[in-house]
Amino acid sequence: MPQALVLIDLQNDYFGGGKWPLFGIDQASAQAARLLDHYRAAGGRLIHVRHVFENPAAPFFLPDSPGAEIHASVAPLAGETVITKNNVNSFHQTDLKATLDRWGIDSLLICGAMSQMCVEGTTRAAADFGYRCQVVHDACATRDQTFGDRTIPAADVHGSAMSALGFAYANVLSLDEWRRALESGAKS
Repeated sequence: MPQALVLIDLQNDYFGGGKWPLFGIDQASAQAARLLDHYRAAGGRLIHVRHVFENPAAPFFLPDSPGAEIHASVAPLAGETVITKNNVNSFHQTDLKATLDRWGIDSLLICGAMSQMCVEGTTRAAADFGYRCQVVHDACATRDQTFGDRTIPAADVHGSAMSALGFAYANVLSLDEWRRALESGAKS
């Protein structure tokens, strides 16, 4: 089944020194880089997605800012597809679906940031469009969130998002689990 790797919002503002740093982003990005290396070596289809807010008062990912650029650890090479979005869902008002359909893709391997926002929103939309989805949970990151007067730790936010996706929208697995499944499939 033709699969594409979709790397979501691994942008400078989410890293140390950025305007909206995430918990565990360096580790998540390193895992995403390993997926990216695999897809490049295999000649697989891949898409980099980057978020740019249209509102100049947004707290991060401002247009034409260094913070909105894709981080060097997963930077696109010349000729790789980059889709810029202005919404949580990477399909909304972009040509992501048209690109995937043109390539004949029916399965997505998804990673990136933030777990409970753009990763979750994109995965749910992809599943609704009929794509089979896998999410590599240790190649995703988020940050603490607040609800009322409570602070919810990033690990709990991440776990909740991955749990919801795994219940009905995607096969959620670690990079090591994905590699083992890939090797197992290649042997059969």
